[in-house]
Amino acid sequence: MKIVYLLALGLLAGCTQEPPTGAQLFADNCTACHGADGTGSGWVASGLERKPANLTTLSARNKGVFPMERVLSTIDGFHRNPAFETAMPEFGSFFSGPMDQIELDGVMTPVPEPLLLVAEYLRSLQTQ
Repeated sequence: MKIVYLLALGLLAGCTQEPPTGAQLFADNCTACHGADGTGSGWVASGLERKPANLTTLSARNKGVFPMERVLSTIDGFHRNPAFETAMPEFGSFFSGPMDQIELDGVMTPVPEPLLLVAEYLRSLQTQ
């Protein structure tokens, strides 16, 4: 009986895995192009026609304000600029999951939690 109990505990431990963080999601999905530091220096970047964006200067390029709505839309694929985003995959369906509510321009907006985690991680990378 003790063996059955220990096996059950082992199975339960595997089921209670912590959800990934924004840093983990970024590392798993974005670093090939944007680099581990977010500067656009990933191993794929040299083979691309247009260099990936430096994600550490988003706020600096937006008058000191992190452009959350634009970041969410770009990652999701809702806002696509064919001039430079054709190489970037649309992550909308990949970063789906439970929804969080955030305020965007005074409106409470539902956002998939994994997508929000990546955007919040990008906010933390800003160099100002």
